[in-house]
Amino acid sequence: MGRDRTGFRLAVPGKRRGFVLDWAGRSDVGRKRAVNEDSVLVGPPIFAVADGMGGHAAGDRASAAVVERLAALRAEADHGYLDLARLEGALNAAADDIDDFSAHIPIGAGTTVTGALLVLRDGEPTFAVFNVGDSRVYLLADDEFARVTRDHSVVQEMVDAGLLDARDAEDHPDSNVITRAVGFREPPRPDVWMLPVRPGMRLLLCSDGLTKEVDDGQIRRRLAAGGTAAETADGLMDAALAAGGRDNVTVVVIDVAAPAAKPRRDTDSTRPQ
Repeated sequence: MGRDRTGFRLAVPGKRRGFVLDWAGRSDVGRKRAVNEDSVLVGPPIFAVADGMGGHAAGDRASAAVVERLAALRAEADHGYLDLARLEGALNAAADDIDDFSAHIPIGAGTTVTGALLVLRDGEPTFAVFNVGDSRVYLLADDEFARVTRDHSVVQEMVDAGLLDARDAEDHPDSNVITRAVGFREPPRPDVWMLPVRPGMRLLLCSDGLTKEVDDGQIRRRLAAGGTAAETADGLMDAALAAGGRDNVTVVVIDVAAPAAKPRRDTDSTRPQ
C-alpha cells in the first residue's frame, strides 16, 4: 500500500524547521515461491513490512490484515504524527482479524511485522521502530551502520546465549523458527526503539527474504553507495534475487534530509543611482 515519493516535507509542530523525506518500497515473490505472502505499507506517518505464514493462502491474508490495520491509523494522525499507544491497538485488532479467518486452520496463521512510526517525543520528530518476529530495520547515519531491531527467533536466542555464532545464524536449520508473531492465537508483543529524526539518516525495513540472501556487509555497502531511495531499493532487490531469491523479498528505504534553505534577499546590494 502506498507508492514511492521524493521531496515530502515533514513539518515540526510549533517550530520553523522541518525535514524532507524520500522513500521507496519493493516486494517480489522471489524465484522459488508461487505466492507472495509479504505485504508492505509506505507513506507517513507509518511504514511497515509484514511477512505472512500459515499456508493455504493464509500467509498473504495475515500480512495484509496487519498492513490494513496499520494503514487505518493514518486517519488518526495529528499534523502527520501518531500516538505510539495506537500501535498496540492496531496490532491487537490485526491479531483478532487473523484468528477469525484462520479458525479452520489447525496451526492457525500469523505474520511478522516491522516498521517505523512517526511520533513526537518531547516535541521532537521521532521514528518509533517496532518489531514482532524476524523482519528487520537497519539504520545508516553518520557513516555508522546498525541493525536496530532484534529478531524474535530461536537462533537469536541461541546467539544471545552464546550457543551459536551470529555468522552462522542465517544458515542454521532452525533459522525460520520465530518466537513471536501477530496471530497464531497469541497476543502480539512488539519491541519498540526510539530514533530521533535527523538529516542524513537512512532506514531500511525488510523481510527475511532479503537478509537470508544478502549479508549485513553487503546491505551496508548498498545503503552507503549514495543512490536514491528508489535506486537503493532496486539494488537490494536485485541482489536478493541474484543470490537465489528463495523466499518472498520486500524492502523499504527511507531517507531524511533537511529542506533546502530559501534564497535570502540581498539587503546590502547597491541601489541604482
